[in-house]
Amino acid sequence: MNIVILAAGQGKRMKSALPKVLQTLAGKPLLQHVLTTALSLQGKQAKTGPIVVVGHGAADVKEFLAHASKEGPGFSRVTTALQAEQKGTGHALLQALPKLDAQEPTLVLYGDVPLTSKKTLAKLAKLADGVRGQDSALALLTQDLANPSGYGRIIRDADGLVQAIVEEKDASPIQKAIKEINTGIMVLPTSALKKWLKALSSSNSQGEYYLTDVIAMAVKAGVPIRTTQADNEFETIGVNSRDQLASLERTHQLNIANQLMDAGVSLADPARIDVRGTLECGTDVFIDVGCVFEGCVTLAAGTKVGPYCVIRNSVIGKGVSINAFSHIEGAKVGNNSLIGPYARLRPGADLANDVHIGNFVEVKNSKIAANSKANHLAYVGDSIVGARVNIGAGTITCNYDGVNKHQTIIEDDVFIGSDTQLVAPVRVGRGATLGAGTTLTKDAPPNQLTVSRAKQISLPWQRPEKQEKKVAVKNTVTKKAVVKKSVKGKK
Repeated sequence: MNIVILAAGQGKRMKSALPKVLQTLAGKPLLQHVLTTALSLQGKQAKTGPIVVVGHGAADVKEFLAHASKEGPGFSRVTTALQAEQKGTGHALLQALPKLDAQEPTLVLYGDVPLTSKKTLAKLAKLADGVRGQDSALALLTQDLANPSGYGRIIRDADGLVQAIVEEKDASPIQKAIKEINTGIMVLPTSALKKWLKALSSSNSQGEYYLTDVIAMAVKAGVPIRTTQADNEFETIGVNSRDQLASLERTHQLNIANQLMDAGVSLADPARIDVRGTLECGTDVFIDVGCVFEGCVTLAAGTKVGPYCVIRNSVIGKGVSINAFSHIEGAKVGNNSLIGPYARLRPGADLANDVHIGNFVEVKNSKIAANSKANHLAYVGDSIVGARVNIGAGTITCNYDGVNKHQTIIEDDVFIGSDTQLVAPVRVGRGATLGAGTTLTKDAPPNQLTVSRAKQISLPWQRPEKQEKKVAVKNTVTKKAVVKKSVKGKK
């Protein structure tokens, strides 16, 4: 099946330099949502991918597609067609015409309608099924809306058969009262479509070539028109303004929240969670308010996430407690570990079971073995930390010399006193103890106390007293009197 995605519009109401289809919903451009669904509908065996009709901001859209082709499966099959002047939906589809396989039906989608499901599109495509190489039915996705304002209306005859679609600006008062609207999503017989597109006229209030005019042409040609509707109204909602985008975002996030709760996840407030990617959860996971999940995140059974945490592209083990305001990115956290509050795990942080990373502790590109802890105000970077290690408050690994990164190795059962600096590359042997305030520039031997600090001395000392500032008072009367007396004296 041919799939054409119309994505050439400017989106003036967005008031943005970014093309409308590149505005984000749940952390991904609107167009990416549409492409992901289209590619899943086509399947991996499809020889050609969707055709994206670009126009306004074409360079930006093409740049996005080039980037997506390196990351997303199937995106490399996506091609583009340019609509240099935006003259309506019919004119947009006409630009993709040379790339269409006449032997296959053509599904028309829109880059600003992001949430149409694969299930709905598969149902629509099935209505248009026919014998390969022959024109079959035209399948149209409609929707009954309580407030149909702004949409084209579906015109049916006395037998309920579709006869035409009338855009609202061209509709009569009686036609405007119709609740069934055109979503714009349709499957068309391609060989007939080529004739219809070339016959379109711009004789309407907008002076544009409407794709909807092919419906009347199909009726005249005797092509059956079949309709279906989406299970959910939000599947057909397009984005034309920032308030519509925000509204659709909340709808989408609430749907995700309901899916999570159906799978056994407890949410403190389903209206206050943001999933900008995929979130997989085991049973009895609890997520507090204000949490954001980006990329691919896995939370194993029994994990509890405190309020206002941000977790990105990370795997969290069973029974983990992540306390408030913690940020985790590109990390692995083992079972029954304790994170935060106010902890930061950066890419490459790999924590084993029962690890404690406390408040204002940062871990980057480091492996920490089981039962180790850094509970307060520490930085662990480019390190390998053994089991049962205690890292005291204020400890940092000095891993960067201004040019290169170096590794710190801390073996099992090490105790590191507070306010210690480990200047990498350096190794702390098994069972060693580092005294508080130590600056370690050489390897510390195992099972010994290593201390590096200035000798403590006491000296006689008199603390300076604070001197009070003298305030100059300006007395104009006194000055005048003095001047007058001085003048008399001279006489």
